[in-house]
Amino acid sequence: MEAKLKKELGTTMLKSTGHTGVGCISEGQSYDTDTGRVFVKINHKSEAKLMFDGEMAGLEALLKTETVKVPKPVKVIELDTGGCVFVMEHVDMRGLNKYSQRLGEQLADLHLHNKKQLEKLNKEQQTVGKGAGQAEAPVVEKYGFSVTTCCGYLPQKNEWQDDWLMFYSQQRLQHQINMMEKSYGDREARELWAKLQLKIPQFFTDVVIVPALLHGDLWGGNVAECAEGPVIFDPSSFYGHSEFELAIAGMFGGFNSSFYSAYHEKIPKAPGFAKRHQLYQLYHYLNHWNHFGGGYRGSSVRIMKDLLK
Repeated sequence: MEAKLKKELGTTMLKSTGHTGVGCISEGQSYDTDTGRVFVKINHKSEAKLMFDGEMAGLEALLKTETVKVPKPVKVIELDTGGCVFVMEHVDMRGLNKYSQRLGEQLADLHLHNKKQLEKLNKEQQTVGKGAGQAEAPVVEKYGFSVTTCCGYLPQKNEWQDDWLMFYSQQRLQHQINMMEKSYGDREARELWAKLQLKIPQFFTDVVIVPALLHGDLWGGNVAECAEGPVIFDPSSFYGHSEFELAIAGMFGGFNSSFYSAYHEKIPKAPGFAKRHQLYQLYHYLNHWNHFGGGYRGSSVRIMKDLLK
């Protein structure tokens, strides 16, 4: 692997620093190279390239917003022995602590970025001599993403859609239900979902949704801080409803009240937030059920029952 890395990165030096990391899905290792320190994620699964290509596209999109720090992606490299590595900037990180409030502010800035771009574009189109394409970053008016991204190692459907409710119902929840059905054939969950689908529009009365670029998998294990401020990594990005981001953040802890206060000062909770929060958590519980098995069945079924009350 190291010879391949040297060749692909065009470096004569490749020295392990001893910094390693093992996540739920991939393992990692830092190296010093001719041009600085890099972090290399390694995964030997056959679908590793799809997963890392999606992660790289997510980091590139997040980087372009200039709102919150992410490791700069370098290259996805296929290994001759099978599997793939993903090379990115090495960031000296520690647990999120003193920068919680700033992360809340920067996450809100990320979620408002596309909205501001849209407003800017509309304003420019009303000005003589200005047209489309004047904005620095792409302006997105639909829900989805340009490539497949994975939440964990399972691919997400990201086909562009005009309607958020259709996108979320079909490409997020239905997709997870289909995988669950194939693996477990759970009749109760299937019947609850059949009823819940019909009720989803009720949770979105009078809510205006503008596509926001999301990290997509923002739990405590994917946030940290460095000397300059907060860092987010391991994205599962797409354009969706900003509220979706907070669902997994609320499931496993790691975010304190200063984070939420700072976030909601910029993006206040819209009416019906609590129900939608549950609806968005349902995706992550189903995704965990599909990844890790029946231990997450109870939470998935309970949320569907609660939403149907």
